[in-house]
Amino acid sequence: MELAGIQKAVVVGLGMSGMAAIRFFRDRGIEVAVSEYRPLADLAGEERAMIRELAHETGGHSEQFVLQGDCIVPSPGVPLDLPVLQAARTASIPIVGELALAAGMFSVPVIGVTGSNGKTTVTSLIGTLLRTCGYRPFVGGNIGNPLLSALTRRDEYDVQVLELSSFQLDLAGEFRPDIGLLLNLTPDHLDRHGTMEAYVRAKMGMFRHQGPQDYAILGGDDPLVIQQAENIRASVATFGHGEQRQAHIVDDEIYVDLPGRGSGCFSLAGTGLDSPVNRLNAAAAILAVISFGAKERCVDDGLQAFVPAEHRMTRVAEIRGVVFINDSKATNVGAMAAALKSCPIGVVLIAGGRDKQGDFRELREIVRARVAHMLCIGEAAAMLEEVFGDLTRVERAADMQTAVARGAVLAKPGQIVLLAPGCASFDMFSDYKERGRVFTAAVHALMDMENTENMENTEKSI
Repeated sequence: MELAGIQKAVVVGLGMSGMAAIRFFRDRGIEVAVSEYRPLADLAGEERAMIRELAHETGGHSEQFVLQGDCIVPSPGVPLDLPVLQAARTASIPIVGELALAAGMFSVPVIGVTGSNGKTTVTSLIGTLLRTCGYRPFVGGNIGNPLLSALTRRDEYDVQVLELSSFQLDLAGEFRPDIGLLLNLTPDHLDRHGTMEAYVRAKMGMFRHQGPQDYAILGGDDPLVIQQAENIRASVATFGHGEQRQAHIVDDEIYVDLPGRGSGCFSLAGTGLDSPVNRLNAAAAILAVISFGAKERCVDDGLQAFVPAEHRMTRVAEIRGVVFINDSKATNVGAMAAALKSCPIGVVLIAGGRDKQGDFRELREIVRARVAHMLCIGEAAAMLEEVFGDLTRVERAADMQTAVARGAVLAKPGQIVLLAPGCASFDMFSDYKERGRVFTAAVHALMDMENTENMENTEKSI
């Protein structure tokens, strides 16, 4: 975005992205004001310190305050239909996102990753693979480091790897990645975007300004993703199953053939990526780094070194032959489906939370085939009971601890108790990470009880 003529910017919403935007403007000598919906008392110490010397309002957004800017920068989580933003459009005040601000300012190549599911794993894996190949990647965006923070430490990196949400891509402006990945498209965030068409349109902001010199890497197993190829001007490469893919999966091996860039066979055996879901994630990441110019040998080293993040099909414990798996990051319908496909039949599924307006009826067949019992929590419990109650045994649980304890009773040796909520966490938890931690703690408490009982029984038999 051209900053000439902007004397004052208003950042709407704090958090990590909002604070990075404040630093971005201050580093360029542009006055900044901040509008935050949370009361001042609810802000973290760093947030309060950041706005102390700035014009700011807390506890809500007022037109009088927000419309004083020459441009308005909402943080990614801020709804774009806020009345103050509607008023800004009426007043012809530009509303720009962090991607639009950064567009044209990247001094190194950019790899952008989006999709409904798998973004964090693929972004993190690309970072690991590049590091093992001798590069110095910045890894951030929708995870960890806000993308604008990379612009203040240019000399530290030689490539940017950015996880990008539909919220960020909604206001992407003229952002153009050298390599853009669209992993998959399933209904998500429809409570914000309204329709699937609007959601897909936001995701396609990744490719809008790419040209033939760039790469667009698409999930070839997803028909809706492949339909978008006709709207892309970049060189398209696909990953998935089938030899027509530039990265195709056969069992635990990934075969890559990208003309002009490289080829090879990569084994996932013995790595943390050897599962149906992560094979797809690995194929996407490998294709990205090969298109970037990485060499086969160091990519193999990176695959061996990679450790998947928590809350993504994480094995927590095995108690009396029952395995407990934490997939709290499964926050939408597509992610729940992927989690269930990775498990054998007879799953005891813990699901629910805040509904994101996904169509759970799409999961009826997979639930019928794989779920022996469903334990529903949170605001969506009644809805899930209505959708699946005729297919499997469905119960409601008051909280996570109750769901875990009940799951331990219902599951038989060889079965899995799976937390794959299919919903947002905000009705009961601060985020999916807290939800996963509470699940894990409840499982560990059960394991401690089991160990205590075993010890007591041993002492009695002596």
